[in-house]
Amino acid sequence: MTRQKPEPVQVVKERRDKALRALVGGIPYAHFLGISFERRGDELTALLPFDGKLIGNPFLPALHGGVTSAFLELTSIIELSWSMLWEEMETNKLDPRKLDAEHLPRLPKTIDFTVDYLRSGLPRDAYARARVNRSGRRYASVHVEAWQDNRTRIFAQATGHFLIPARRKPE
Repeated sequence: MTRQKPEPVQVVKERRDKALRALVGGIPYAHFLGISFERRGDELTALLPFDGKLIGNPFLPALHGGVTSAFLELTSIIELSWSMLWEEMETNKLDPRKLDAEHLPRLPKTIDFTVDYLRSGLPRDAYARARVNRSGRRYASVHVEAWQDNRTRIFAQATGHFLIPARRKPE
């Protein structure tokens, strides 16, 4: 019995990075806010780079609450979508040549999203990580935390419930 030779690590890494770029690239608001994602294995960290347009209260100054909420919600949606996409990539169900909006999984729809503002977001870069608590065929629950300089001093956290879209039929 002949065993199939594994793909080179760089090829696998490039395919995963391309899939993540395509997933995030399908959300224009993420581009508007400047949100990007860094991947380490299957773990994602979202980055919201500081920009003056993100300030809500110029007297403090503090990040706008809507920007903070959007950052947390986008991080949750990308993490949930990435976890679905990761499974398809690792089981070779996703053709790497078809990494476009038409072939990527549809994004989950928000059922509800509760944000806890723990302290003011300062005028500097912010980071967030989400964790999928439960994911079934139709419903998922996600928790997300955001911090700035110190990972242990989160300035906002949220819990969201999402409707998982039906999977597209393979061609």
